[in-house]
Amino acid sequence: MHENTLSEKQRGASPANIIIITGMSGAGKTKAIDTLEDIGFFCIDNLPPYLMSKFISGVRLDILESPNLAIATDIRSGASALPELEQVLSQLREEGVEYCLVFLESSETALVRRYKENRRPHPLARGGKKSTIDCIRQERVLLEGLRGRADMIIDTTDVPSQQMGALLAERLGNAGAIGMSIYVSSFGFKYGLPMDSDMVVDVRFLPNPYYDPDLRELCGLDQPVRDYVLGSELTKEFLSHYMRLLRFLLPNYQREGKRSFTLSVGCTGGKHRSVALAEEISRRIRRYGYQVQVHHRDQDRWIKK
Repeated sequence: MHENTLSEKQRGASPANIIIITGMSGAGKTKAIDTLEDIGFFCIDNLPPYLMSKFISGVRLDILESPNLAIATDIRSGASALPELEQVLSQLREEGVEYCLVFLESSETALVRRYKENRRPHPLARGGKKSTIDCIRQERVLLEGLRGRADMIIDTTDVPSQQMGALLAERLGNAGAIGMSIYVSSFGFKYGLPMDSDMVVDVRFLPNPYYDPDLRELCGLDQPVRDYVLGSELTKEFLSHYMRLLRFLLPNYQREGKRSFTLSVGCTGGKHRSVALAEEISRRIRRYGYQVQVHHRDQDRWIKK
């Protein structure tokens, strides 16, 4: 038997909760590890890919005492390690090891700002001969394969550092849950598309409460706005068609092993229509038996200071 191959006893045992974290440097992997440690995971950071299978195999020798595991691995082990990581992940699947691959990312602007604040070089800086932005762009290309096979993608672009822990605890706490977790987010197109979307719904075709003076300063969580948006015959027809689509798609995504599905609902500013629709879609998805969490990305932009 190859030394990295799990024994038949391990193969047949109930899988431990294993979360493997990778993604862009500066996107929050260290914070993710700290957060998981706080909620009871046994964590190891910057584990070289060639050691991952051996490490998991060793920890799972006695599956009944095996803790929840969180492993962070990324380009700090070298660019050449990324293809090896993909190979190891495929090997683990073949050996029957169940894990959730989490990919963290942020926009170029956010990553550059964080590197300036931390005053640390990018892992690809090569003695300072390359600019930070060039390193970020190179890394994003190198990570395309891992991003494509991720079970969960988390965009930390618009998350303040003091809120990062709460966001990651909310998302990662369900990473190993049985079934598929659904995340529904409202947003405003004027502020850009969410990077971690699995599906984007544009509801700018619906009647806009912004043009009603009595509703303009309210948001989609307020009952008058909800009544205005959801009471429209166009909205009712849209929801009827769209919920049939989701009821078909979600179990098929889950059947293919998808653990997390992020649905982003967008209107112009992210205040009225998208908020009301995100809440209503979430309410209906819960009736199908899924865990659903709702987030309104751009609603706070409208709060007057």
